[in-house]
Amino acid sequence: MKKCTYLLLSFMIVFASVNTTQSQYMQDTAALKKGYSEVNGIQMYYEIYGKGSPLVLIHGGGSTIQTSFGRILPLLSKNRSVIAVELQAHGRTSDRNAPLSFAQDANDVVTLLKNLNIPKADFLGFSNGAQTAMQIAISYPAVVNKLIFASGFYNRSGVPDGFWKGINNAQFSDMPQALKDGFLKINNDSAKLLNMFHRDVVRMQTFKDWSDNDLTSITAPALIIIGDRDVPTPEHAVAMHHLIPHSQLAIIPGVHGQFLGEITTLDNGKWKEQYVADLFEQFLTAAY
Repeated sequence: MKKCTYLLLSFMIVFASVNTTQSQYMQDTAALKKGYSEVNGIQMYYEIYGKGSPLVLIHGGGSTIQTSFGRILPLLSKNRSVIAVELQAHGRTSDRNAPLSFAQDANDVVTLLKNLNIPKADFLGFSNGAQTAMQIAISYPAVVNKLIFASGFYNRSGVPDGFWKGINNAQFSDMPQALKDGFLKINNDSAKLLNMFHRDVVRMQTFKDWSDNDLTSITAPALIIIGDRDVPTPEHAVAMHHLIPHSQLAIIPGVHGQFLGEITTLDNGKWKEQYVADLFEQFLTAAY
């Protein structure tokens, strides 16, 4: 049973699934703008919602804008401009002849913002997206206003050993059909789906730690948030909080991504943690 649980946890952090009821949660929030931008040799897909201070959303591994953020996006865009992106080989964004890396994803996001004439923004990264946001904060501090790290970790010891065993043994046949259907719904190419799977698995198999000094160097105000039954452990989240100088910590009841309304965590198609959107808004608007 434990082996199966850890394999599921492995997929939860690398992938995010979809549900046929997804559209009903997005229909009330139409994108003001969406399209592609030439970014470091790839065509990067993005959507913009709402008006106000910019907030960039960075999805989890194997996911899309909607599967990570479809439930919370309408609430986040009520008071600000939300720029939601899809990263290399994910969703509608093209691939390049190079493996996935958090450093490259960070550069891609920063380049996209430059193309969109957005000099500085807040960032909300979920799961692997939190690692990308972390790299942005470390490598490109001038573009960062505030940060929300949702269900992220900075070293291998931040998750149970069983997680890595699941990643090392991951097979395409293990990937839930709902995840495959979710990709194909917006990018109907099974070869690209298989490519994304392998790209994400290899990235996690070769995961390299950030150092304590890397986290200490983050100067922007940061909110670290996980579920109490998340993939990163509560102890790891506390360690991150102690290392990042201007950080706050929230541990919310639930599993990986449940507080965001991530699609795999819904209870009978419903999301009950909408209060987290108010928590984010309070953090983003507070004076520091």
